[in-house]
Amino acid sequence: MINVSSPADVLSQLYATIESRKGADAKSSYIASLYEKGVDTIAKKVGEEAAETIIAAKNDDDGAFVHELADLWFHTLVLMAHRGLPLESLSAELARRFGTSGHAEKALRASK
Repeated sequence: MINVSSPADVLSQLYATIESRKGADAKSSYIASLYEKGVDTIAKKVGEEAAETIIAAKNDDDGAFVHELADLWFHTLVLMAHRGLPLESLSAELARRFGTSGHAEKALRASK
């Protein structure tokens, strides 16, 4: 059972599960079926979930919003795993940005 009081544990265990499905049978694993279909399908799913999250955010149903947000994060993690990126690459990037103004961080990226 995943300890839901620890978001880091949830993400780590979910990501480990996503990575473990790379060799699974696509007929029995949704994640494996996404891997089999490739990056275009996975990226399209991320886009669809982003749009659904935006729409849910405009409504007053927090449950629906959280549901769509979870779908977005899930499919984004599948895309990361498909690319072979470790979850630590994301946490390292977020940690790098922590304490830096969003405006300053964006300006630094634009100047590169």
